[in-house]
Amino acid sequence: MGETGIRQRLAAILAADVAGYSRLMAGDERGTVTALDAARSVFKASIESHQGRVIDMAGDSVLAVFETATGAVSAALDIQKELGPLAAATPEDRRMRFRIGVHLGDIFEKLDGTVYGDGVNIAARLQALGEPGGITVSDSIRSAVRNRIAAAFEDQGEHQVKNIPYPVRTFRMKVGGSGPAIPTIGMNQQIRFCKSFDGTRIAYAITGKGPPLVKAPHWLSHLEYEWESPIWKPWIEALSQDHTLVRMDERACGLSDRGVADISFDAWVRDLEAVVGATGLERFALLGHSQGAPIAIEYAARHPERVTHLIILGGYVRGWLKRGVPPERVAELEAQLKLVEVGWGRDDPSYRNMFAMQFAPGATLEQINSLSELQRKSASPEDAVRIIRGFFQIDVQKTAPRVSCPTLLLHGTGDQRAPFEEGRIVASLIPGARLVPLETDNHILLEHEPAFGRFFEELRDFVPRA
Repeated sequence: MGETGIRQRLAAILAADVAGYSRLMAGDERGTVTALDAARSVFKASIESHQGRVIDMAGDSVLAVFETATGAVSAALDIQKELGPLAAATPEDRRMRFRIGVHLGDIFEKLDGTVYGDGVNIAARLQALGEPGGITVSDSIRSAVRNRIAAAFEDQGEHQVKNIPYPVRTFRMKVGGSGPAIPTIGMNQQIRFCKSFDGTRIAYAITGKGPPLVKAPHWLSHLEYEWESPIWKPWIEALSQDHTLVRMDERACGLSDRGVADISFDAWVRDLEAVVGATGLERFALLGHSQGAPIAIEYAARHPERVTHLIILGGYVRGWLKRGVPPERVAELEAQLKLVEVGWGRDDPSYRNMFAMQFAPGATLEQINSLSELQRKSASPEDAVRIIRGFFQIDVQKTAPRVSCPTLLLHGTGDQRAPFEEGRIVASLIPGARLVPLETDNHILLEHEPAFGRFFEELRDFVPRA
C-alpha cells in the first residue's frame, strides 16, 4: 500500500444489475424489493463461497472483486443457475432477471475497500451489454478460464465502450450448458493467500502429490496465467508429478498485492517465510530459479532445519550492479529500465518481445507471445521497474557459504540473463554444491529441448520421491 493509501492490483471484477428494474418497481414496489433482497442473499453467498468480496449492493446493482478469474466466473454461473428457476416461476411481467458482466483487469483499491479504475468500468459496461439472465465476459476472462470451466463462449466481437479508449472484445457465456471446473492439466491448482510481515497479501498455489517442493518467488510470475502458459504449464506438470509443489507470486507480481511500499530483497525472503508458515510445512526441498536463487539461498541459510535439499537453476549470488560491470554496461541497464517504464503496458508487444527473446531465444512464436503477455499481466510498468532495480542490487555472496544442505546447481552454458560464470561462482561458494552444465541458450528451459529433460533427470536423482 502506497503513501496515498491506494494500491493497484489485478483482479476479476463482477458487475450486475436488474434488467428493467424501473419498470418492475413501478408495477409492484413491495414485491420487487422483496425479490431483490432474496437475490442479494444469493449473490452474497455465492460471491463469498468463491473467495470474492462484495464491494457494493446499492439499488439493483452488485459489484464484487475476486482474486481469480475462475472464482468470478464460477460465482456468476452459480448465481444465474440459482436465480433462473426463481424467475421462471414468476409471471413474465414480474420476472427479476440479472445481467452479469465479468472482466479481468487492473483496479485501484482504497483503504476503505472501495475500488475504481478501468477494470471496474469495463465490467460495468459488459453488464450493460448483456442479456437478462446472461453473463458477458471480456476476452481476458475467456482466455483465463476457457480450459478450466466447462462452458461455451459465443464471440460477440469488439465493442467501443464508454470512457474506455480501446475496443473491448466480449463473449457471451451459455449458462445452461455450463458445468463444474475442469482441471487444466489433470490436477487441481489450489490458490490461497497469506499475509506477510507488513500486511502484504501473497498469493501461492499448491499442486500435485508427494514430498513437498517449494519454489522460491521470482519476477515474471502469475499463478493463474502460468496454468495456461505453453512455457510454464509443462513445468507445473513435471514438478507436480512426484511432489506436492508450492509456487508463489512475489509481492507486486501476479495475484499478490501490487503497488506495495516495500520491494526489497529482505521483503522477498520474508514473503517466502510467510508462505512456508501458511502451508505448515516443516521440511521440504527448495527450488530457486533465476532471481529466486539468491532468495532460496538466503532462506536456506536462515532456516537450515527446514530445507532438506536446495536446487538452483540459472541462478546467481550477485545482481548486475554488484558484478563490477563497466559504466557503459550500467548505462545499457538503465536504458532497459526506461524501455520497461514506457513500453511494458502497451498493446504493442515489441518492447516486451525484446525481453522475451533474452529469456528464451530458442522459443517458438507461440511461446514468445505467451511470455510477452505474461510480462504484461505479471506486473505494472512501475512495479516492474522497482523489482528490476531491486534484483540488480542483490548480494548473497557472504550468505552462500552458510548453506548446509545438499545443493544441486544447473545452469545453461549460453544463458544471457544469468551468464554461466555466475553459476560457477554460486557453486564455488556453497559447500559441497554440484554444478551441472546444461547445453542451452535459454534462461527458461523449454519443454522441446534436451536440457529440459536433463534438468528433471537430475532432479529425480537428487530429491527423494515417495
